[in-house]
Amino acid sequence: MDKLNFEIGYVAAIKAGQKGMKVACIEKRGTLGGTCLNVGCIPSKALLNATHKFHDAQHEFKNIGIEATGLSMDFGKLMKSKEKAVSGLTSGIEFLFKKNKVDYIKGWGKFSGPNSIEIDGNDGKKSEISAKNIMIATGSEPSTLPKGLLDVDEKYVVTSTGALALQKVPKKMVVIGGGVIGLEMGSVYSRLGTEVTVVQNGERLCPSLDKEVTVQFQKILQKQGMKFLMNTAFKSGQNNGDKGVKLNLTSKDGAEHNVDTDVVLLSIGRRPFTQGLQLEKAGLTVNARG
Repeated sequence: MDKLNFEIGYVAAIKAGQKGMKVACIEKRGTLGGTCLNVGCIPSKALLNATHKFHDAQHEFKNIGIEATGLSMDFGKLMKSKEKAVSGLTSGIEFLFKKNKVDYIKGWGKFSGPNSIEIDGNDGKKSEISAKNIMIATGSEPSTLPKGLLDVDEKYVVTSTGALALQKVPKKMVVIGGGVIGLEMGSVYSRLGTEVTVVQNGERLCPSLDKEVTVQFQKILQKQGMKFLMNTAFKSGQNNGDKGVKLNLTSKDGAEHNVDTDVVLLSIGRRPFTQGLQLEKAGLTVNARG
């Protein structure tokens, strides 16, 4: 099954087809490629590439004698360019499926037994298939806060998925979480003119990376215009829609302060996407993290 993968499910399906196996790949999204191609690496890198060029033209070209004035970014065209990059790659995978005789089933797959999958088709029809070998490649999804604390609507309180599909450039954005995904998307909107503030519950960004790297990385992003509230934790928030989002934050010393913003990007990691698969019918159990 290949619902939300990270370039694992479709690669395995194609390889199995090339080895002569009879293969079916079940995908709910309606486009192949999983998280990476649809709402992950590919669209985010498309936006990073375009905004990097825009930023260079605004701030760096003059250093080599190129005068560029009156520059602007057509946000609509930028997003269409990103979508074109995504659709080109996802349709390419569909072609490879046909070439390698992989059956592409659009729908939600869930176990009905150790060797059987029940499918709720996107067309409303139900079916079931059996297989000797079943691969779970459902990947991950963005982690969220406990329900009611600050619920995601993918419009004003967004995950990385929503950040890739905003309808306009916000004036202000707060990124909760100083990891690679939040900094990546924060950098995109900062280059487009958004006032971006990153809230990190720790003393440095991307704590899994070398300290020297993260220190220099923060300096580069600060030079770009991004602001950072380090050793600061999210306490509560209120989503008022187009009137903005109010956040209550607490610093390490216990001081509380409020922040008003247009959009909150919740970037606090990712979690396994295993709910709804009826794993118990296959005799499988998951740990506390899913």
